[in-house]
Formats: sequence, structure tokens, C-alpha cells
Amino acid sequence: MSKPNLILDPGLLCDDIVWEHQAHNLQDMADITIADHGSLDSLHAMADSILERAPRYFAIAGHSMGGRVAFQLFRRAPERIIGMALLDTASSARPAGIQGEEESKQRQGLLKKAMKEGMRAMGAEWLPRMLHPDRLSDAQLINAILDMIARKTPEIYAAQIKALLERPDVTALLPQIQCPTLVMCGRQDGWSVLAHHEEMASMIPNSKLAVVENCGHMSTMERPAEVTAALRDWLRNLRF
Repeated sequence: MSKPNLILDPGLLCDDIVWEHQAHNLQDMADITIADHGSLDSLHAMADSILERAPRYFAIAGHSMGGRVAFQLFRRAPERIIGMALLDTASSARPAGIQGEEESKQRQGLLKKAMKEGMRAMGAEWLPRMLHPDRLSDAQLINAILDMIARKTPEIYAAQIKALLERPDVTALLPQIQCPTLVMCGRQDGWSVLAHHEEMASMIPNSKLAVVENCGHMSTMERPAEVTAALRDWLRNLRF
């Protein structure tokens, strides 16, 4: 029996470790590859890179920045995508005015820290707002994430920051997504908030909203079993 092709797309400064549980436990249901955007500095370029290598038809699961790349994949080749899973992400552009300027200032400040003190030191400052408060004492989880961040360079970080600061608004695209779509979010995600996921799910016709309890932004690592179970249910509904 054939299996669908599934591309897992990690978020900012993440690699295949962020999808480790899912890639291992879903291999009975899908042929899985994990995207790596290297030093590409736009969401458009990231999507184009995936499309150049992807099978003719595939499902895409994107976490955080990876979800934004998934939208660009759909914009470019909707006929090739058999399913979408959008995790801890958003469809809006960087806000105008003071709020957007503050986001840029914060990201550039972290980049300067990475260049001066190293990626791991930057990650230690950045990480607390990404996790559920109860997980901040989980040394195994913290070290796994910091090790992942340390495998990236300030140059890669700068490129991905540029991509995110220049992110387009794709809200108008949501009603056009007809394939089975999972919209998932950690309930305590303070970066990509639940309310926006509820809004996205309400606009995507064939979508299901899944809320991961006691979980922050790094859902695939914070609550791996719950995320994998939801992705398994989503994969069962794909037609390929």
C-alpha cells in the first residue's frame, strides 16, 4: 500500500530534532522528509527550494516559520498539496507602526547578542518566552533546544530574521485552502497565540483546530506525543 509524501518544515533556528518524535512515529503512515532552509533569506525562496525537490504531490506540516513557508507553497502550487498542518504559526504580516518596529528591534537585539556572545547564549535569553512556564525547569528539553540553536550560525539567524520581518499577509489565501488542514497551537503559546489559530481555522474550509494543553510555542518538543497523535489523525484523512 502506498503512503503519502509528507514534508516537515521546522521553524526559526530549528532542525530535524524539532520533528524527531513525529518523524519516527509517523513513518508507518507517510514517506517523510524534513526541510532545511540553510541561509535562504525569504519565505518565497524557502518555498521555491522545497518545490524544486518535493515529489509531485505531498502534504506539508509547518511549525512556526515553517507554517508561513507552507502558505507560500500553497500560493505557488496548490494543485500539488494534498494536506496542510499549520502549527504555532500565523498568517499576518509584521504589524505596522510602533508594534512592528518593536518586533524588529527585539529580533535585531537578539541577533547582536548571538554575534557577540554566541548562538547558545542568545538562545538562553530567547527561549523562556517560547515555552510553557512549567517546562523552564526541564533541563533535558532546554538543553535539546539550546543545542539545536547552537548548531546554527549568526549568518543563518540573520537570514531567517530577514525572512520573517518581510513576511507577507496571507489571510486572503485562507479561504482558498480546500485540502484537509490541521491548525494546531499550544494553549499557552505566547508568541503565536491561540486566538489567531482559531481565526485561521474558521477561515479555512476543510480544517480542524487542535489545542495542545499545557504547552507553549515549541509544541512538537514540549508535547510530542500529543502533536504526533493529532498529525496521525490528520494523515488518515488525506487522499492521494
